Amino acid sequence: MSRVINPDSVGKERTRLTKSIVLCMREMMKMAKVTPEAKDMASFIALALQSISEGVDVSVAAWEKRDYWVKADKFRMEWMWAGQIAEKMKTAVLGDDWATIASLLPQIAMRLNKIEVSDNHRLGKPWENAYALLALHRKL
Repeated sequence: MSRVINPDSVGKERTRLTKSIVLCMREMMKMAKVTPEAKDMASFIALALQSISEGVDVSVAAWEKRDYWVKADKFRMEWMWAGQIAEKMKTAVLGDDWATIASLLPQIAMRLNKIEVSDNHRLGKPWENAYALLALHRKL
């Protein structure tokens, strides 16, 4: 039998999510006031960071199988911030605390400053209806 190749790996998902976060923050910085779309954007960032954080262990599992413990631990430490900021962001969005959100965005931007998003991207608007999804997650 031949190898099964998964085209939708966690690494590709992480790349797509980081680009979407950068795009979302770029659009968010253009806004002058808090709108429902701004709430969707902040919610999307929180959910995307949580998804990235959950995918880290899946990514390092292959390295740990091959006894690359140092590489796995380095990768975990490199992405540890995602889960921490995701929790703070979720709490701030659900509590309507825009001062905290405004202080978290530069921290995220600093971590993702090497990510480039083309003007001709095909990401669309991944943040649409994210606030409803975040509110649903809170109830679960």
